[in-house]
This record gives sequence, structure tokens and C-alpha cells, in this order.
Amino acid sequence: MKKYPEYKQLDLSAINKEVLQKWKANSIFEKSLSTRDGDKSYTFYEGPPSANGMPGIHHVMGRAIKDIFCRFKTLQGYKVNRKAGWDTHGLPVELGVEKELGITKEDIGITISIEDYNKKCRENVMKFKNVWEDLTDKMGYWVDMNDPYVTYDNKYIESVWWLLSQMDKKEMLYKGHTIQPFSPKAGTGLSSHELNQPGCYKDVKDLSAIAQFKAVRNSESEFLFQNSNEEVFFLAWTTTPWTLPSNTALAVGKKIDYVVVNTFNPYTFKAITVVLAKALFSKYFPEKNSQLKLSEYSEGDKAIPFEIIKEIKGVELEGLQYEQLLAYAQPEDGDAFRVLIGDFVTTEDGTGIVHLAPSFGADDNLVAKQNGIGSLTLVDTQGRFVDAVTDFAGMYVKNEFYNDGEAPGKSADIQIVIKLKEDNRCFKAEKYEHSYPHCWRTDKPILYYPLESWFVKTTAAKARMVELNKSINWKPKSTGEGRFGNWLENLVDWNLSRSRFWGIPLPIWKTEDGEEQICIGSMEQLKSEIEKSVEAGLMSENPLANFVVGDMSAENYATFDLHRPFVDDIVLVSANGKVMRRETDLIDVWFDSGSMPYAQLHYPFENKEIFEQSYPADFIAEGVDQTRGWFFTLHAIASILFDSVAFKNVVSNGLVLDKNGNKMSKRLGNAADPFETLEEYGADATRWYMISNAQPWDNLKFDLDGLAEVKRKFFGTLYNTYAFFALYANIDGFSYKEDEIPLEERPEIDRWILSELNTLIKEVGESLDDFEPTKAARAIQLFVNDNLSNWYVRLCRRRFWKGDYGKDKISAYQTLYTCLESISILSSPIAPFFMDKLFADLNSVSQKSDIESVHLAQWPSVNSDGIDTDLEEQMRLAQDLTSMVFSLRKKENLRVRQPLQKMMVPVLNDKVKKQVQDVKDLVLSEVNVKELEFMTSDSNILVKKIKPNFKTLGPKFGQQMKAISQAIAQFSSNDINTIEQQGNYSLNLGDTEIQIDLSDVLITTEDIPGWVVTSMNGNTVALDINLSENLISEGLAREVVNRIQNIRKDQGFEVTDRIEITLSAEEKLATAINNNLNYICSETLADEIRITPYDSLQNEPEIELTQGVYTRIELLKI
Repeated sequence: MKKYPEYKQLDLSAINKEVLQKWKANSIFEKSLSTRDGDKSYTFYEGPPSANGMPGIHHVMGRAIKDIFCRFKTLQGYKVNRKAGWDTHGLPVELGVEKELGITKEDIGITISIEDYNKKCRENVMKFKNVWEDLTDKMGYWVDMNDPYVTYDNKYIESVWWLLSQMDKKEMLYKGHTIQPFSPKAGTGLSSHELNQPGCYKDVKDLSAIAQFKAVRNSESEFLFQNSNEEVFFLAWTTTPWTLPSNTALAVGKKIDYVVVNTFNPYTFKAITVVLAKALFSKYFPEKNSQLKLSEYSEGDKAIPFEIIKEIKGVELEGLQYEQLLAYAQPEDGDAFRVLIGDFVTTEDGTGIVHLAPSFGADDNLVAKQNGIGSLTLVDTQGRFVDAVTDFAGMYVKNEFYNDGEAPGKSADIQIVIKLKEDNRCFKAEKYEHSYPHCWRTDKPILYYPLESWFVKTTAAKARMVELNKSINWKPKSTGEGRFGNWLENLVDWNLSRSRFWGIPLPIWKTEDGEEQICIGSMEQLKSEIEKSVEAGLMSENPLANFVVGDMSAENYATFDLHRPFVDDIVLVSANGKVMRRETDLIDVWFDSGSMPYAQLHYPFENKEIFEQSYPADFIAEGVDQTRGWFFTLHAIASILFDSVAFKNVVSNGLVLDKNGNKMSKRLGNAADPFETLEEYGADATRWYMISNAQPWDNLKFDLDGLAEVKRKFFGTLYNTYAFFALYANIDGFSYKEDEIPLEERPEIDRWILSELNTLIKEVGESLDDFEPTKAARAIQLFVNDNLSNWYVRLCRRRFWKGDYGKDKISAYQTLYTCLESISILSSPIAPFFMDKLFADLNSVSQKSDIESVHLAQWPSVNSDGIDTDLEEQMRLAQDLTSMVFSLRKKENLRVRQPLQKMMVPVLNDKVKKQVQDVKDLVLSEVNVKELEFMTSDSNILVKKIKPNFKTLGPKFGQQMKAISQAIAQFSSNDINTIEQQGNYSLNLGDTEIQIDLSDVLITTEDIPGWVVTSMNGNTVALDINLSENLISEGLAREVVNRIQNIRKDQGFEVTDRIEITLSAEEKLATAINNNLNYICSETLADEIRITPYDSLQNEPEIELTQGVYTRIELLKI
């Protein structure tokens, strides 16, 4: 007869390898698709990773979340197609190649051709493809890697071009010259969503300076010079001194009050007059110096005198001129060096006067243009001063832009401030900590820089995007309403341009005068437009000549490369016969990934019906950093072009931190290697730990000790439960061949666990339907550990190893089998390997199912008739009573094998009394107590105390807390009984009445002499801890049984083997054995027990039964 497999130990890593091999050999993933009805489909989008970097432990987390819901929906009968993808363009790839080749962006096209550079990028982008695929396999993430979408593929690019052409037709694309975030180290502009990736804004300490801008004395400014010193200066504060050479204006607040002050420069000691906001005056001129006289000041004095000579409004300063601060160049596109009115000027910090460098700030640029002020761009795109800035020519404006070891000791900011101090143009300089934006890929500071770029007019679609977002089910909701929703509310136009080389080229060709342009939307259109160009004599031949329109084969699409430099060589002809050349920009790589719903299917050129049936996605999931990345671009493209959401449900998972809450880093040595973790602990334990430990959207503190605990407590418990079943099922030959015993004919304990199982099926299904995997995992853990193993199996163990193979035993086997099989299905989305093994081991004998994997099963249906809530409540009461007695035993150091005489339970009403009565025998047996006695609510045996639970009361009642606390302190015994029985209580607080719940108070019970007392979940137990000689004797007998059972196991006896026992004992132990002889023989399958003097059996090890009681035991198998 076939037997259930039995194992010597739990090895999750070995199970992973075995099951993975089975999946591959039997094409289980493919069958999970082919066995599902295509009419019942569920759409999932894979956010593409970049394979030019190594995967980390956080990728295991992110991919586990995706896998869980796809497997769950498969079990529910859905066909869940999930296509893998590779993000192959963009800065990560380019910067990696530049580092490998030892070049910078400026070298491309000079020392290395664009063609060779892009060829290297194409090779590099798949550098770690095999590693990613290996991780995908080992962690059990099911996704179609045989036919992935690849963003550098011509078909993918063609779909992206089509999307752009549709935007162009909707007049949603435009070219503009604006101040944009620019990364000198990456050599390209950045979009606002890239700048708002997590971690882009860093707290840095920069040198700040208050510069002195010398007012020009003329009739308009004469009022400033009355009673002043010879030189009057406007004080303007900046945290970026490198922008001062490009200053062309100052801004003040129209209604802000300013003061004119006579004082001295702290560095040159010269007499000066300064202008600054009155609200900030005391920040620089302390009250303690107000009594100092200007005439008594001496060079070098630390305490500097001052005198306010005038107060004025900001509007009075408008239009006043000042001398250029650092005269390296003059603006050619407008006026300069005037004081303007700016509504962005505040008195929160600085001086109330803002220095404007229109080339390096959007607000600066706007107010400058409005007032006809020109600009100076004295920094190049590499972040270096141009030659015109003679004192600092060639210097990087930020030391972070230098290669390692090449930065000067004194940065550009420091050297500029030194020059200002020497020229009597610096009033104050100090380090200032502030938040500064950094490039999301280079981790270097960005500059705001004037650039010409193409934009998507997302602001025109903002209202619709906000409206559509409200229909998306965000997990957590706060991300959709807060982080993402607020982002949409403050949306700016999407900077689409990237001045790079490896990426999807912008498909716009334009005449030199900008009057005519065309946005190409397909290979067919491009081929046609080139034919016109050839006919016009602008091109000698058509590079797409071999491309066959309508042929969707990969070979046909490989006849031409749509990347640079090849598309750059294409010249088109306008409707008026003018030459049109391609705009050299690439598009933002986030547009690539946001196009995947369409481009992965080569829509609209192929798979139109498939797309329309499966759009939008039912579910996506990525890290919280994608809120302003992939999530945004998916939503923007779908809203603008399809008036739709791109996804209905989204899980935005948090970060994976180290156990101390720090960000993982190879540099810090705190990063967990995903492969080592999977090998050591197995994918199932890793996935289960990640999902059960914290909700996906919360940051996870990854701790290997916690992972080991999950492996031991959950998987170890489930493994031991199966091992128990297999051991006795194999002895009795149980194979589920008997007819199913009707539920109503099963013992109460079986009906209870099956009721709990159906409740669990309902709870887990609802949790996963609501994208709450943590709730599901914790519910399964609770069932397995507390209900199935620690309660059902423990209470039923005698049914399995004693008695005839009759109806009761068969019911026990069928019940435990059903629980194990159901758990294997419910848990399989989270722990796919172990649960498949468990399912297969059970089915290998029973043959109940004709499917070869748990992942091809159907999600178990809930048998509502099998749910008995009263029975569940009754059994929970039994569990609580048992837990309380165990905790009291532990507190008093009383072993469970030591019988106790009595426990008392106060009953609040007849229902509770009946429930306790129904489980009385069960509880007494479990806790090893002889009697259970009831106490009524008016009994004076127990003295209870009550106090407020501030954790629950505080958020509810706030300012009323003091009055509530005083009222609770006055509770009588009757009041305490009332809130315990009813679950709530009405408090009269003078002119108001409020209701508090039982959870709003903490009730404790005082011990009775000779008894110990504890409470739990509204129930109380008092335990008699006095020990009689008979109780002690019985306790010793139980200890003897325990030691004999351990020896049987250690010596490899079968559970059915009969034995003879020889045991050495002193009088106390011998008496205990003789008084309990039948019990010991029955429990240990002993036919005879011989008691010998204590000093005999010297060849056997000495065993301590209890403190001061020892024995030696010899077993003989009959």
C-alpha cells in the first residue's frame, strides 16, 4: 500500500529546488494559463526592471507581492497572463557604459561614435539578465520570461511613436524654452517627477552669503542717502553663491516694511548703509548692541553698532538701480541691475531681498521676463564657469561634480565669498543646512538651467487625471489621495526631452525656421515620408526600403534600427518642400515604461482585440518610489489618450530597510544578499516573513532572526502537523478511501476545527480580494499555530494513536486531511513551493484530486452551513481559559504535568456559564486540573480594580480625559461587573453623557491567599496552587511517562511496540509509580514495570524528574 512521504527534517531550500524542477519538467506555469477559461481573464502589468544592475532583497519583496495576487486570481479561475519586461533605455544604462569605458557624455561622437556607444549600451543593458531570471525562478515568481517585452525593440518603439503622434494630433506636445532641472553629471534635463523620486532631496550644508549690492545714487534713490554713509547697499541672501556672477536683478516685497541702517562691514570694518526687511532686522543686529555708538566703533570690534535712519515700504524701492556685483559679462537680451517687485518674496528667512539670476531659477526667470530684465548664463552644461568668469573659469560650481580626488580644497562658493569679502561686498557668510535636489541616477546635485525642451501638456489634462485617479483602488489609500493625489493637484507640464544618446528618439522632424513639423507614428509612415524625400532629392535612397509594410515578423522589423544615429540621418521634406531634420532629443525613459500597456502588445499594429479585452489592468504593484515615476506615466498617457485609467488596483509597497531601520547599502555592509537568503531560509519562509511581518506599504525592517522564527514557528509547525498525520495515517492505512463522514455525525472537536477552517477560507479570500496579504498571512498563521496544531491536534492525539480504526478515528483523519489540504491551497500564493509539496504529498496517497499541482487547483469554497459561530466562540473561551491557566503555572513555576486541584471561573451571565460548562472537561484535561468551580458576579472572593486605557480613550475624547479618568476611578464592583457584562458603560460628566467601551478600561484582579488570578479578553481565572501528597505523587507518575516516551523515541521504537520497563527509584518515587501503575502502563504500552533500588541500573543515565527526584530507566522491546 502506498504511504504518505515521511521526512527526517524540514529543509525548505531543498523543497524549493525539488518543486522548481517539477514545475519546469511539467510546464506547471503554462498549464496554469491553459487550464483557465480565456473569457475570465485578469490583467496584470509588470513594471520592467533594468537588467544592467543586480537585483536586491527589495526586489524579492516587490515581486512576491505581484506573484501573490496573480496566483490567487489563478486559483479563483481567472486566466492571468503576465508578460515579463525589460527596461533597456535611459541614464542607468548610459552612465554604466560611460563608467565602464572611462568616458563622459562630451566624448560621445568624438572619441567614440554614437553608433558604437549605443551598440555598447545594447550589450550592457542585458548584463545581468541571467541573474534576474535566476532570482525570478528561485523566488517562485511566475511571469512569462520566454516572450518578454523589451523597450529597445523596434516594435515597442513603433508603438511609443504612435502614442506620441496621437498626443501631437491632440496638440498636447509643444517645444518651450524654460528653466528646468538639469543634471550636469548625467548631461540631461530631468522631469519634475524624476526630481521628486524618494531620496532626491538631501539635507546638505552649503556656504550661504549675504551679498552687498551697491545702490546707484541718482534722483530716484536719493532718499536712501539722506543721513547715510557714502555707500548704500541692498542686502540679499543666497545659498548658492555660484549664481552671483549671473545676477541681473533684485526682488523685494511690495508691502514688506524695510529699514535703512547705518553700520559697519564686519570683514572690512568700513562704514556702510544697508537696506533689509524690518522683520529680519534683529537677526543681524542684536538688541544688546543698540546702545553702542557709531562714533566709538574701532576696527575689529566684535560688537558692531548700528542706527536705523529710515523705514520704507518695498514699493518705494521698485525700479532703483544698483551696480553689478561681479562684472564678468553683460546681458544682451534686456535691461539689468534693477530692483523689482516679486510676490514670492517673504520674510521667513534671509533679508527680505532676493537675488535674481534668471538663468538658474524659474521664479527669477519669470519676474525678470515680466520686467524686461536680461539674463546671464555663465555656467556651461557640465556645471563649470565659462571663460568669461575670469577669476573662476573652468571651475565646477559644485565640488561634487569633480572626479574623486580632484576637487579643490576651496570650492567655487568659498572662493566667490572670499572675493566678495575682500571687495567689501559680503555682509555675512556662514554654513547653512537646507534641502537640495539631487539627480535620481547620479546622486549628484542638479542645477536649474535654461533649456529648450519638448513638453507634454499634462496641465491641460490635470482635472481629468485628478478625477480618474479617484476611481483607482490605491493600497494604501493614503498614497493615492496624498502622495499621488497631491502631486496631480500641483502638476506641471511633463519635460519629455532628454539630450542623450541611448533611448527612444523623439519622432518629430522640423524645418529650420520651425514653421513646419511632422510627428511620425509608424514605420509605414516613416517609409512613406522618406520616399517623398528621395523623390525631392533630399535623400539618395530609402533606408527602410527592405521593410515590408504589414509584415509583423521579427525579421522584418530588424531591417532598420530606430535608434540614433540612424534616425538622425533621415531627412524629410515638408509640405512646402523645405528640409526637415529630426529634433535630436530622446524621450524621457519613463515614457517608455508608461507605454508598456500598449507597446508590449505592439498596439495598435497587432493584438488590437487582445488589448481591448484586457485594458485597463486589473492590478499592478511597484515600490512607493514609482508614485511619481511609472504610476504617473501610466496614468498620464492613459488619461490623455484613452480617457481612462491604466490600472484599477495598485499596491504601492514600502522600502526594505535593515533591522535597525536604516537604508540597506553595500557600502555600509548592511545589505542582505537575496540569493544567500533564499538558499539559507528558502523562498517560502522569505516571502512569508516579508508579507506577514508588515503590510506591504509599510517599510519593512528586514531581520534574519525574524525570518528564522517564521521558518521555525510557522513552517516548522505545519511540517510537524503533517508529519504527525503521515505517521499515524501510514500505520492505520488511511487513504481517504472511506465515504466522507457527514459533518453532523462528526465529533464536536472536528466540527469546530472545520468551522474555523471555513471561517478562515472566507477571511483569507476577502483579505486577498481586498489586496491585504498581511491580514491573510496572519490569519493562516493563527489557524495553523493556535487552532490546528496547538489545539486540535493536541486534543485529538489519542484519537490517532489509540483505539480501533473506526468511525471516530476516520473522522479525525478526514478532518485533519481536509485542514492540511485547504491550508496548502490558501497559503500557496504566498508560499508556492512548500504548499505545492504538501498538496502533492497528501494527494499522492488519497488521489482525491487529478491535478498535478496546488497551483492548478480551485480556490476552496466556503461552506456556510459548516460555520458554527457559537461553537467557535465556545472553543475560543476554552482556549483563553487554558492559556490563562498555563500563564499562571508558568508564573508560579508549576509544570503542566503537575496536577492541581481546583480552578475557579467567575461567570457574568447564563450564556457564558453554559459555554464554560460545555468545555469544562476539555479545559480540565488540557490544564491538568481536577475541578472547575463557578463564581457568581456578586461573589466577594475576587477583588477587581479598574483604570482608564489612555491609548484608546485619548484619541476618542481628548480634552474630556481628566473628567473621564476621575469618573472611572469612582467605579464600584457593580459598575465593573456592568461594563464587563454589557461591553460598554454610560458615563455622566455633568452636562454631557458619553459611552465608553470595555476596551477603554483595564481591569485587573487581586490574588486570593493560596490562589493566583489572571484575566484575558474579559474572562478571569483563579487557580488553586496548593499541592497535596496525592497531587505530587500523580505529578511524578506523569513525569515518568514523559521520560519513557522520550526514551522510546530516542531508541527508535515504533509507536506500536510493546515494552517492559525496569526503573530505579527511592521510596517517594516508588510509591508514586505503584499508585499510578495502570496509568503509566497504558500511556507507555508497557506490559510490566519492575522497580529496583535506586543505586541499580548504573549503565543507564541518571534522569531528573523533578527537583531532588531522580531515576534510571531501562526499556526492553517485547
